[in-house]
Amino acid sequence: MSPRSVAVLGSTGSIGTQALDVIGRNRDRFTVAALSAGSNTSLLARQAVDFEVPLVALATGSADDLRRAIGAYAASLRRGSHALRGPAYAPEIVVGKEAAEAAARVGADVVLNGVTGSIGLRPTLAALAAGSVLALANKESLIIGGDLVTRAARPDQIIPVDSEHSAIAQSLRGGRAEEVRRLVVTASGGPFRGRSRAELADVTPEQALAHPNFSMGRVITTNSATLVNKGLEVIEAHLLFDIPFDRIDVVVHPQQQIHSMVEFRDGSTIAQLGPPRMLVPIALGLSWPERLDDIDVPCDWSMAQSWDFAPLDDEAFPAVRLARQVGEAGGTFPAVYNAANEVAVDAFHEGRIGFVDIVDAIARVVDAHTGRESDASTVEGVLDADAWAREQAAAELGL
Repeated sequence: MSPRSVAVLGSTGSIGTQALDVIGRNRDRFTVAALSAGSNTSLLARQAVDFEVPLVALATGSADDLRRAIGAYAASLRRGSHALRGPAYAPEIVVGKEAAEAAARVGADVVLNGVTGSIGLRPTLAALAAGSVLALANKESLIIGGDLVTRAARPDQIIPVDSEHSAIAQSLRGGRAEEVRRLVVTASGGPFRGRSRAELADVTPEQALAHPNFSMGRVITTNSATLVNKGLEVIEAHLLFDIPFDRIDVVVHPQQQIHSMVEFRDGSTIAQLGPPRMLVPIALGLSWPERLDDIDVPCDWSMAQSWDFAPLDDEAFPAVRLARQVGEAGGTFPAVYNAANEVAVDAFHEGRIGFVDIVDAIARVVDAHTGRESDASTVEGVLDADAWAREQAAAELGL
Protein backbone atom coordinates (compact mmCIF):
# COMPACT_ATOMS: atom_id res chain seq x y z
CA MET A 1 0.00 0.00 0.00
CA SER A 2 1.46 3.35 -1.03
CA PRO A 3 1.70 6.06 1.66
CA ARG A 4 -1.10 8.60 1.95
CA SER A 5 -0.11 12.14 1.08
CA VAL A 6 -1.19 14.77 3.62
CA ALA A 7 -1.50 18.54 3.53
CA VAL A 8 -1.41 20.09 7.01
CA LEU A 9 -3.06 23.50 7.35
CA GLY A 10 -2.06 25.31 10.53
CA SER A 11 1.05 23.17 10.83
CA THR A 12 2.71 25.25 13.56
CA GLY A 13 -0.32 25.19 15.89
CA SER A 14 -1.31 22.58 18.45
CA ILE A 15 -3.23 20.34 16.01
CA GLY A 16 -0.64 20.70 13.26
CA THR A 17 2.39 19.90 15.41
CA GLN A 18 0.67 16.83 16.86
CA ALA A 19 -0.30 15.69 13.37
CA LEU A 20 3.30 15.94 12.21
CA ASP A 21 4.34 13.97 15.29
CA VAL A 22 1.93 11.19 14.24
CA ILE A 23 3.19 11.34 10.65
CA GLY A 24 6.81 11.33 11.81
CA ARG A 25 6.20 8.12 13.74
CA ASN A 26 4.52 6.54 10.70
CA ARG A 27 6.66 7.59 7.74
CA ASP A 28 5.86 4.34 5.98
CA ARG A 29 2.17 5.32 6.01
CA PHE A 30 2.28 9.05 5.18
CA THR A 31 4.10 11.68 3.19
CA VAL A 32 3.60 15.44 3.58
CA ALA A 33 2.51 17.15 0.37
CA ALA A 34 2.02 20.67 1.73
CA LEU A 35 2.22 22.75 4.88
CA SER A 36 0.63 26.08 5.69
CA ALA A 37 1.08 28.32 8.71
CA GLY A 38 0.09 31.77 9.87
CA SER A 39 3.32 33.60 10.75
CA ASN A 40 5.74 31.24 12.52
CA THR A 41 8.45 31.27 9.87
CA SER A 42 11.16 29.50 11.86
CA LEU A 43 9.05 26.52 12.93
CA LEU A 44 7.47 26.20 9.48
CA ALA A 45 10.94 26.11 7.93
CA ARG A 46 12.06 23.30 10.25
CA GLN A 47 8.90 21.31 9.55
CA ALA A 48 9.32 21.77 5.80
CA VAL A 49 12.90 20.50 5.84
CA ASP A 50 12.22 17.62 8.25
CA PHE A 51 9.53 16.25 5.93
CA GLU A 52 10.96 17.58 2.64
CA VAL A 53 7.62 19.14 1.78
CA PRO A 54 7.07 20.13 -1.88
CA LEU A 55 4.83 23.16 -1.15
CA VAL A 56 5.19 25.46 1.86
CA ALA A 57 2.70 28.28 2.43
CA LEU A 58 2.83 31.21 4.87
CA ALA A 59 -0.07 33.62 5.42
CA THR A 60 1.89 36.52 6.90
CA GLY A 61 5.58 37.09 6.33
CA SER A 62 8.24 37.20 3.66
CA ALA A 63 8.98 34.56 1.03
CA ASP A 64 12.65 35.53 1.15
CA ASP A 65 12.76 35.15 4.94
CA LEU A 66 11.09 31.75 4.72
CA ARG A 67 13.45 30.65 1.94
CA ARG A 68 16.48 31.75 3.97
CA ALA A 69 15.18 29.98 7.09
CA ILE A 70 14.66 26.78 5.10
CA GLY A 71 18.14 27.04 3.59
CA ALA A 72 19.82 27.72 6.93
CA TYR A 73 18.10 24.81 8.68
CA ALA A 74 18.79 22.42 5.79
CA ALA A 75 22.46 23.45 5.80
CA SER A 76 22.71 22.84 9.54
CA LEU A 77 21.38 19.33 9.06
CA ARG A 78 23.82 18.59 6.26
CA ARG A 79 26.67 19.61 8.54
CA GLY A 80 25.39 17.13 11.07
CA SER A 81 24.42 13.48 10.73
CA HIS A 82 21.08 14.04 8.96
CA ALA A 83 21.10 13.46 5.22
CA LEU A 84 18.42 14.97 3.01
CA ARG A 85 17.45 12.93 -0.03
CA GLY A 86 18.02 15.67 -2.56
CA PRO A 87 21.20 17.70 -3.08
CA ALA A 88 19.38 21.00 -2.57
CA TYR A 89 15.93 21.06 -1.02
CA ALA A 90 14.00 23.94 -2.59
CA PRO A 91 10.24 23.77 -2.14
CA GLU A 92 7.62 25.86 -3.88
CA ILE A 93 6.78 28.76 -1.54
CA VAL A 94 3.45 30.60 -1.38
CA VAL A 95 3.03 33.69 0.80
CA GLY A 96 -0.16 35.67 1.32
CA LYS A 97 -3.71 35.49 2.58
CA GLU A 98 -4.52 32.58 0.24
CA ALA A 99 -1.65 30.45 1.56
CA ALA A 100 -3.86 27.87 3.27
CA GLU A 101 -6.05 27.56 0.16
CA ALA A 102 -2.98 26.89 -1.97
CA ALA A 103 -1.94 24.10 0.37
CA ALA A 104 -5.50 22.71 0.41
CA ARG A 105 -5.63 22.59 -3.40
CA VAL A 106 -2.53 20.42 -3.97
CA GLY A 107 -4.65 17.28 -4.33
CA ALA A 108 -3.30 15.46 -1.27
CA ASP A 109 -5.07 12.28 -0.24
CA VAL A 110 -5.90 13.95 3.09
CA VAL A 111 -6.09 17.64 4.01
CA LEU A 112 -5.96 18.29 7.76
CA ASN A 113 -7.54 21.69 8.38
CA GLY A 114 -6.11 22.72 11.74
CA VAL A 115 -6.42 26.50 11.45
CA THR A 116 -8.55 28.42 13.94
CA GLY A 117 -11.54 30.57 13.11
CA SER A 118 -13.67 31.50 10.11
CA ILE A 119 -10.58 31.93 7.92
CA GLY A 120 -10.73 28.14 7.55
CA LEU A 121 -13.84 28.24 5.32
CA ARG A 122 -12.16 28.80 1.96
CA PRO A 123 -9.45 26.16 2.61
CA THR A 124 -12.16 23.68 3.64
CA LEU A 125 -14.04 24.24 0.39
CA ALA A 126 -10.78 24.11 -1.60
CA ALA A 127 -9.89 20.73 -0.12
CA LEU A 128 -13.35 19.33 -0.87
CA ALA A 129 -13.24 20.66 -4.44
CA ALA A 130 -9.83 19.04 -4.94
CA GLY A 131 -11.33 15.67 -3.98
CA SER A 132 -9.20 15.25 -0.86
CA VAL A 133 -10.50 13.65 2.30
CA LEU A 134 -10.94 16.52 4.75
CA ALA A 135 -9.75 15.80 8.29
CA LEU A 136 -11.60 18.65 9.95
CA ALA A 137 -10.29 20.24 13.13
CA ASN A 138 -11.40 23.71 12.02
CA LYS A 139 -14.98 23.36 13.25
CA GLU A 140 -15.76 26.99 12.44
CA SER A 141 -15.64 26.40 8.68
CA LEU A 142 -18.36 23.76 8.89
CA ILE A 143 -20.43 25.71 11.39
CA ILE A 144 -20.46 28.99 9.48
CA GLY A 145 -20.56 27.29 6.08
CA GLY A 146 -23.38 24.93 7.05
CA ASP A 147 -25.19 23.59 4.00
CA LEU A 148 -22.61 25.23 1.73
CA VAL A 149 -19.96 22.87 3.08
CA THR A 150 -22.11 19.76 3.45
CA ARG A 151 -23.37 20.09 -0.14
CA ALA A 152 -19.79 20.37 -1.40
CA ALA A 153 -18.76 17.12 0.32
CA ARG A 154 -19.33 13.65 -1.02
CA PRO A 155 -20.38 10.97 1.49
CA ASP A 156 -17.60 10.21 4.00
CA GLN A 157 -15.33 12.93 2.61
CA ILE A 158 -15.27 14.82 5.94
CA ILE A 159 -13.63 13.06 8.90
CA PRO A 160 -14.04 14.91 12.21
CA VAL A 161 -10.92 15.58 14.28
CA ASP A 162 -12.57 17.23 17.29
CA SER A 163 -12.27 14.61 20.02
CA GLU A 164 -16.03 14.67 20.68
CA HIS A 165 -17.01 14.19 17.06
CA SER A 166 -14.32 11.62 16.44
CA ALA A 167 -15.76 9.74 19.41
CA ILE A 168 -19.25 9.92 17.93
CA ALA A 169 -17.99 8.75 14.52
CA GLN A 170 -16.24 5.82 16.17
CA SER A 171 -19.29 4.92 18.26
CA LEU A 172 -21.60 5.11 15.25
CA ARG A 173 -19.73 2.18 13.75
CA GLY A 174 -21.58 0.08 16.35
CA GLY A 175 -24.99 0.49 14.70
CA ARG A 176 -26.94 1.74 11.69
CA ALA A 177 -27.96 5.38 11.33
CA GLU A 178 -31.64 4.58 11.71
CA GLU A 179 -30.91 2.88 15.06
CA VAL A 180 -29.54 6.05 16.69
CA ARG A 181 -31.74 7.65 19.36
CA ARG A 182 -29.48 10.50 20.48
CA LEU A 183 -25.92 11.80 20.62
CA VAL A 184 -24.37 12.67 23.97
CA VAL A 185 -21.55 15.21 23.75
CA THR A 186 -19.37 15.38 26.86
CA ALA A 187 -17.88 18.58 28.29
CA SER A 188 -15.22 19.06 30.94
CA GLY A 189 -17.13 22.06 32.27
CA GLY A 190 -13.97 24.12 31.89
CA PRO A 191 -11.95 25.71 34.69
CA PHE A 192 -15.07 27.30 36.25
CA ARG A 193 -17.30 24.24 36.52
CA GLY A 194 -19.64 24.58 39.49
CA ARG A 195 -19.47 28.37 39.72
CA SER A 196 -22.58 30.52 39.56
CA ARG A 197 -22.94 33.39 37.12
CA ALA A 198 -22.23 35.86 39.93
CA GLU A 199 -19.01 34.01 40.77
CA LEU A 200 -17.84 34.36 37.17
CA ALA A 201 -17.94 38.16 37.18
CA ASP A 202 -14.33 38.62 38.29
CA VAL A 203 -12.69 35.91 36.18
CA THR A 204 -9.37 37.05 34.69
CA PRO A 205 -7.95 36.14 31.25
CA GLU A 206 -5.19 34.16 32.96
CA GLN A 207 -7.76 32.08 34.82
CA ALA A 208 -9.79 31.52 31.65
CA LEU A 209 -6.72 30.09 29.91
CA ALA A 210 -6.11 27.51 32.65
CA HIS A 211 -7.99 24.59 31.08
CA PRO A 212 -7.97 21.53 33.37
CA ASN A 213 -7.16 18.96 30.68
CA PHE A 214 -6.09 20.38 27.31
CA SER A 215 -3.43 22.81 26.10
CA MET A 216 -4.93 24.84 23.25
CA GLY A 217 -4.75 28.28 21.66
CA ARG A 218 -6.20 31.41 23.25
CA VAL A 219 -9.52 31.46 21.42
CA ILE A 220 -10.34 27.77 21.81
CA THR A 221 -9.25 27.70 25.45
CA THR A 222 -11.41 30.73 26.25
CA ASN A 223 -14.29 29.16 24.33
CA SER A 224 -13.93 26.08 26.51
CA ALA A 225 -14.17 28.26 29.62
CA THR A 226 -17.35 30.02 28.42
CA LEU A 227 -18.67 26.77 26.87
CA VAL A 228 -19.05 28.56 23.54
CA ASN A 229 -16.85 25.75 22.22
CA LYS A 230 -19.44 23.21 23.35
CA GLY A 231 -22.18 25.24 21.69
CA LEU A 232 -20.22 25.20 18.45
CA GLU A 233 -19.75 21.45 18.84
CA VAL A 234 -23.51 20.90 19.14
CA ILE A 235 -24.00 22.71 15.82
CA GLU A 236 -21.12 20.73 14.32
CA ALA A 237 -22.61 17.42 15.48
CA HIS A 238 -25.93 18.31 13.86
CA LEU A 239 -24.22 19.09 10.54
CA LEU A 240 -21.85 16.11 10.56
CA PHE A 241 -24.31 13.42 11.59
CA ASP A 242 -27.67 14.85 10.46
CA ILE A 243 -29.22 14.48 13.93
CA PRO A 244 -31.86 17.03 15.05
CA PHE A 245 -30.85 19.42 17.82
CA ASP A 246 -33.42 18.00 20.24
CA ARG A 247 -31.58 14.66 20.02
CA ILE A 248 -28.15 16.07 20.86
CA ASP A 249 -27.43 16.33 24.59
CA VAL A 250 -24.50 17.85 26.49
CA VAL A 251 -23.33 16.30 29.77
CA VAL A 252 -20.53 17.54 32.02
CA HIS A 253 -17.82 14.92 32.54
CA PRO A 254 -14.84 16.59 34.27
CA GLN A 255 -12.34 13.78 33.75
CA GLN A 256 -12.91 13.80 29.96
CA GLN A 257 -12.06 10.13 29.68
CA ILE A 258 -15.31 9.52 27.78
CA HIS A 259 -15.13 11.79 24.76
CA SER A 260 -18.76 11.34 23.68
CA MET A 261 -21.47 8.68 23.37
CA VAL A 262 -24.18 7.41 21.06
CA GLU A 263 -27.44 6.12 22.51
CA PHE A 264 -29.30 3.59 20.36
CA ARG A 265 -33.01 2.92 20.21
CA ASP A 266 -32.74 -0.41 22.06
CA GLY A 267 -31.48 1.43 25.16
CA SER A 268 -27.79 0.63 24.74
CA THR A 269 -25.11 3.32 24.71
CA ILE A 270 -21.73 3.05 23.02
CA ALA A 271 -18.99 5.37 24.31
CA GLN A 272 -15.49 6.08 23.06
CA LEU A 273 -12.96 6.71 25.78
CA GLY A 274 -9.28 7.35 26.24
CA PRO A 275 -6.86 9.92 27.68
CA PRO A 276 -7.93 13.58 27.39
CA ARG A 277 -5.55 14.25 24.53
CA MET A 278 -5.92 14.82 20.80
CA LEU A 279 -3.47 12.28 19.38
CA VAL A 280 -6.00 9.52 18.64
CA PRO A 281 -8.57 11.81 16.93
CA ILE A 282 -5.79 13.38 14.85
CA ALA A 283 -4.36 10.00 13.87
CA LEU A 284 -7.80 8.69 12.93
CA GLY A 285 -8.39 11.80 10.85
CA LEU A 286 -5.30 10.90 8.84
CA SER A 287 -5.80 7.13 8.62
CA TRP A 288 -9.61 6.67 8.73
CA PRO A 289 -11.12 4.09 8.83
CA GLU A 290 -7.95 2.26 9.88
CA ARG A 291 -6.24 2.63 13.25
CA LEU A 292 -2.52 3.15 13.67
CA ASP A 293 -0.44 1.34 16.28
CA ASP A 294 0.49 2.83 19.67
CA ILE A 295 -0.71 6.37 19.09
CA ASP A 296 -1.50 7.01 22.76
CA VAL A 297 -1.48 5.21 26.09
CA PRO A 298 -4.79 3.47 26.90
CA CYS A 299 -6.61 3.68 30.20
CA ASP A 300 -5.02 1.67 33.01
CA TRP A 301 -7.89 -0.51 34.19
CA SER A 302 -5.80 -1.94 37.04
CA MET A 303 -6.07 1.40 38.88
CA ALA A 304 -9.09 2.42 40.94
CA GLN A 305 -10.71 5.52 39.46
CA SER A 306 -14.03 7.35 39.50
CA TRP A 307 -15.72 9.25 36.70
CA ASP A 308 -18.37 11.90 37.30
CA PHE A 309 -21.28 13.15 35.21
CA ALA A 310 -23.52 16.15 35.80
CA PRO A 311 -26.08 18.20 33.87
CA LEU A 312 -25.00 21.43 32.23
CA ASP A 313 -25.80 24.64 34.16
CA ASP A 314 -27.51 26.73 31.47
CA GLU A 315 -27.91 29.72 33.78
CA ALA A 316 -24.21 30.14 34.51
CA PHE A 317 -23.16 29.00 31.03
CA PRO A 318 -25.87 30.01 28.51
CA ALA A 319 -23.63 29.60 25.44
CA VAL A 320 -24.90 26.11 24.58
CA ARG A 321 -28.56 27.09 24.84
CA LEU A 322 -27.88 30.09 22.59
CA ALA A 323 -26.01 27.89 20.10
CA ARG A 324 -29.00 25.55 19.83
CA GLN A 325 -31.22 28.53 18.97
CA VAL A 326 -28.69 29.73 16.41
CA GLY A 327 -28.36 26.27 14.90
CA GLU A 328 -32.11 25.86 14.62
CA ALA A 329 -32.35 29.25 12.89
CA GLY A 330 -29.68 28.17 10.40
CA GLY A 331 -28.70 30.37 7.48
CA THR A 332 -26.04 32.89 8.49
CA PHE A 333 -26.91 32.85 12.19
CA PRO A 334 -24.11 30.39 13.10
CA ALA A 335 -21.62 32.62 11.28
CA VAL A 336 -22.85 35.59 13.30
CA TYR A 337 -22.57 33.65 16.58
CA ASN A 338 -19.02 32.58 15.80
CA ALA A 339 -17.79 35.98 14.59
CA ALA A 340 -19.30 37.89 17.50
CA ASN A 341 -17.60 35.47 19.86
CA GLU A 342 -14.17 35.99 18.30
CA VAL A 343 -14.49 39.76 18.71
CA ALA A 344 -15.71 39.42 22.30
CA VAL A 345 -12.91 37.00 23.22
CA ASP A 346 -10.30 39.47 21.95
CA ALA A 347 -11.97 42.28 23.90
CA PHE A 348 -11.92 40.17 27.06
CA HIS A 349 -8.21 39.43 26.74
CA GLU A 350 -7.53 43.10 26.09
CA GLY A 351 -9.23 43.93 29.40
CA ARG A 352 -12.11 45.82 27.77
CA ILE A 353 -14.96 43.56 28.96
CA GLY A 354 -15.60 40.99 31.66
CA PHE A 355 -15.86 37.23 31.29
CA VAL A 356 -19.68 37.01 31.43
CA ASP A 357 -19.88 39.86 28.91
CA ILE A 358 -18.58 37.54 26.19
CA VAL A 359 -21.74 35.46 25.79
CA ASP A 360 -23.98 38.43 26.62
CA ALA A 361 -22.42 40.29 23.67
CA ILE A 362 -22.92 37.32 21.36
CA ALA A 363 -26.61 37.18 22.33
CA ARG A 364 -27.12 40.87 21.57
CA VAL A 365 -25.47 40.54 18.15
CA VAL A 366 -27.55 37.45 17.34
CA ASP A 367 -30.71 39.32 18.39
CA ALA A 368 -29.79 42.18 16.05
CA HIS A 369 -29.35 39.82 13.10
CA THR A 370 -32.37 39.30 10.88
CA GLY A 371 -30.84 36.63 8.65
CA ARG A 372 -31.65 38.74 5.61
CA GLU A 373 -28.40 40.72 5.60
CA SER A 374 -26.55 38.11 3.52
CA ASP A 375 -26.90 34.89 1.53
CA ALA A 376 -25.85 31.67 3.28
CA SER A 377 -25.62 29.79 -0.03
CA THR A 378 -22.40 31.51 -1.15
CA VAL A 379 -18.98 31.96 0.41
CA GLU A 380 -19.25 35.70 -0.09
CA GLY A 381 -22.61 35.79 1.67
CA VAL A 382 -21.32 33.83 4.66
CA LEU A 383 -18.25 36.03 4.95
CA ASP A 384 -20.42 39.14 4.61
CA ALA A 385 -22.41 37.92 7.61
CA ASP A 386 -19.15 37.28 9.43
CA ALA A 387 -17.98 40.84 8.70
CA TRP A 388 -21.36 42.32 9.70
CA ALA A 389 -21.25 40.48 13.02
CA ARG A 390 -17.74 41.69 13.77
CA GLU A 391 -18.76 45.29 13.16
CA GLN A 392 -21.94 44.87 15.21
CA ALA A 393 -20.04 43.24 18.06
CA ALA A 394 -17.47 46.03 18.07
CA ALA A 395 -20.28 48.58 18.22
CA GLU A 396 -22.08 46.68 21.01
CA LEU A 397 -18.87 46.62 23.03
CA GLY A 398 -17.88 50.18 22.29
CA LEU A 399 -14.64 49.15 20.62
